[in-house]
Amino acid sequence: MAASSQQEDGRGVWYGFAAYGIWGLFPLFWPLLEPSAAGDILANRMVWSLVAVVLMLLVRRNWGWVRPLLAQPRRLALAATAAVVVSLNWGVYIWGVNSGHVVETSLGYFINPLVTIGFGVLVLHERLRAPQWAAVGIGAAAVVVLTLGYGRLPWIALTLAFSFATYGLLKKKVGLGGIESFAVESAVMFPFAVGYLVYLGVTGHGTLGRTVAGSYGPGHSGLLVLSGLITAVPLLCFGAAAIRVPLTTLGLLQYLAPVFQFLIGVTVAHEAMPPARWAGFALVWAALAVLTYDALRQLRRTRQARHLREPAPAVAG
Repeated sequence: MAASSQQEDGRGVWYGFAAYGIWGLFPLFWPLLEPSAAGDILANRMVWSLVAVVLMLLVRRNWGWVRPLLAQPRRLALAATAAVVVSLNWGVYIWGVNSGHVVETSLGYFINPLVTIGFGVLVLHERLRAPQWAAVGIGAAAVVVLTLGYGRLPWIALTLAFSFATYGLLKKKVGLGGIESFAVESAVMFPFAVGYLVYLGVTGHGTLGRTVAGSYGPGHSGLLVLSGLITAVPLLCFGAAAIRVPLTTLGLLQYLAPVFQFLIGVTVAHEAMPPARWAGFALVWAALAVLTYDALRQLRRTRQARHLREPAPAVAG
């Protein structure tokens, strides 16, 4: 049993690595879809994401959750709101990557845990431990330093961080599994995405299915269709990881995505990193180090307390 449990944990770590690794490599994919505009790419991603997730649900024959959800208008409304919020997140992220702001998009996902903690206090009225307050304070200082470094508020990063934190809060309240909530969100945005693609096609600005020398072609259309699959696959991997490894492990793995994004921005896109930006990022990383240390310490205390509560094994004889 112990060996089987360790094997499942190992698989879970690899699934988590695959999920966050794929998300971290997204900045290499979206530029392949240029010269499509960000709105065109986003609409295609929404449409083909629904196609991909419906096929997955058909294979798994997983439809039992639909009727109970339709019978609960409040949950349905929250799921629809989550769809709008994640669409905003996707759109800003795609635009940021294809506009030469990969490093700033990575910053958004670095500071997301800090924003999530802030939401826990303001919305869920959670009480923070001293290290968590320290991490939030360091994160706030980082935003100030980065604002001075960029010469403007890092709005791309802040939009991504706040939208994704809001999305996580809404998903928590809806209480659906990963694939199920993804299906609902894709279905909510599907008619708007299709409508926008039709509009682009009628006005001659769409790129799906067009063949223009030097710009578009079957390969380009294939990449647009593939955007749905590469959106769904890491979600499946994440779902497989979530049921196999502790949330603490997932919390540590989540830093893989912004680390990969940051490295791509610096080494592949060759984005500038003046000293002020390095200083801001260093503060963010310090805040995350404090959070990680506190989470691991809290986990160790919880395990020790559980061990003390367990009854001593009976002694034969």
